[in-house]
Parts: sequence; C-alpha cells; structure tokens
Amino acid sequence: MNLSNLDLLFAIGAVRRLARLARTIQASTISESLTKADRSPVTIADFAIQALLSNALANHAPNDVLVGEENSGALRDAEAAPMLARITEFVNSEVGGATADNVCEWIDRGAAEPGDRFWTLDPIDGTKGFLRNAQYAVALALIENGQVRLGVLGCPDLADPATGSQGAAGSILAAERGNGTWYQPLDESKALTQVHVSNVREGAQARLLRSVESGHTNTGRMGRIVETLGVQADPVLMDSQAKYAVLAAGGGDALFRLLNQHQLDYKECIWDQAAGSIVVEEAGGRVTDLSGVELDFGQGRTLAKNTGVLATNGHLHEAALDVIAKTA
Repeated sequence: MNLSNLDLLFAIGAVRRLARLARTIQASTISESLTKADRSPVTIADFAIQALLSNALANHAPNDVLVGEENSGALRDAEAAPMLARITEFVNSEVGGATADNVCEWIDRGAAEPGDRFWTLDPIDGTKGFLRNAQYAVALALIENGQVRLGVLGCPDLADPATGSQGAAGSILAAERGNGTWYQPLDESKALTQVHVSNVREGAQARLLRSVESGHTNTGRMGRIVETLGVQADPVLMDSQAKYAVLAAGGGDALFRLLNQHQLDYKECIWDQAAGSIVVEEAGGRVTDLSGVELDFGQGRTLAKNTGVLATNGHLHEAALDVIAKTA
C-alpha cells in the first residue's frame, strides 16, 4: 500500500472511524428512520456519517467537492426535530461543539455537483441491511477526470471478506489505482494484507453474489442467467457494496446489477458503485456495464452513459457478457 498518499490515509482513517460509529448508532437507534421520496429508509447513521465526513473533508482538503447521497431537507421539518437532535448528539460525540444548523450545513455540502476532482460518499450503503442487522457498508471514493482514483469500503459486520462470514470484527478494504486492494479487520487486530480475486474460470463453479432485496434486480432474467451459465453453487446473499469486498477477496466470483423490469431507464448513482468498483479492479477483477462498457464516473451524479453493472473476477467476464446478451 502507498502510505505516502495522504488522500488514501485520510480516506482509510475516516471510513474506519465512521464505520465504527455506524455500529454504535445501529445498536442504539436501529428503529429510527425517515422515508425518502424513493421509499427507502434513511437512518440517523446516514445523516450523521455524511455530516462528519463533510466536516473532516473540509479540514483535510477544503477546496475538494463532496458528492453525497443525502440532504437535510427532511430534517428541517418541525416533526423531524427529535431525529435531528439525535443526529447532532452523535456528531458531537465525535467532534464536539456542533449545532443542529452545523449538522444540516455539513450534510448539504454533499449536494455539490461533480467536477474534475471530487469525493463521493454513500454513508450507509445497504440501509435495509443496516436496519435488520445484516450487511451494509460505508463507501468513500475519490474521482479525478471521470476515473476512480481510490476507494475505501468499511463493512462493520463483515468478519472475513474471503468467506463472506458475518461478525463483529468487521472489515475495511482500501484500493488505490495501480497499487492493489488491501484488507484489514475494522478492529485493527491484524495488519493490512493485499487481497486478490478468485481464480474460478468455469461458470458452473461460479459463486454469484446476489442482493437480499429481490426488488433490486430482474429476478426472472437472473434465473435465466444462472441456468445458462450452469451455476451449481448456492448464491452468496448480502446487501450493499459489501458484495464487492467479498468479490475482491475471492469469497465470490461475479455479481450482476440488472435493471428491474419496472425501472428500465434507471441509471446507477455514482456513490453506489465508485468505491466498490476500484476495490474489485485493483484486486484483479473487472467491472463494466452490462454491455461491457467501462463505467464512466465523469457524467454527473449518475452513470448516465452506462446501463447496469457487471463485476467479476475477470476470468468469467466475457462469458458473463455473452450470457447477458443471450438472455436480454
């Protein structure tokens, strides 16, 4: 790992700290959530983590832009005052002296538009997993000129990405373009070690990483893909970009982000893919859209020029693209 890269060290330190905080918030406030317009729950952790990362980034690189998932609009309503107070408590537990207005301002820093250089954050990727004590991730990436330069995933309940096992040790995976992907337990009980994707080359042996939430994919088409590939292994089921962590460490071999048949015009948000994509690529894998086109992170807040996502260990990629085309 390139320990001279101050941006990488900042990202690892920030994600480790915020992933630990997410676990603390999860244990004490798991039932407290709002609902966004897209009907997904937003937890206290989402808001607190985005506020804290925004504040930390302002100290680390005051001129850098943050593109985040959340905004404080719903928190400014009078009925949300108790929730905003709780968020402010957690923010103060980390930095001290913050007011509710500070918290809202820090959250809204994430509403910036992407430029040539910017950071993107998903404070709690896999909110439904968070709410049911399953897998979720804090995902942070730095993007320059449309390419992810570094990414860090903090997975508080992923004990071992090489097996996908759940547990309190947690995991952090960090990748820098050209310098590999590295893993360390979130509790720092072991040193950083480099990880690599699996060597599986036959579709029949592939372990597919699939979302717990069936609404995130086209289940009918997924079934046809499994049948055509001849997959025999049971899928690895988990929420969030924790799937990318497991793929990078060899605990799974491929994941398909298919379009839900009811949302055929959907474009992926950059924060849902940026950190995970570089973690897989720097571990030796490959990430494209469903047509084999490289992901373009220079098109604003979404992957506007891409359709869906395919991530594999690299060995299976061309076969997977072929199957995608045949099952369209």
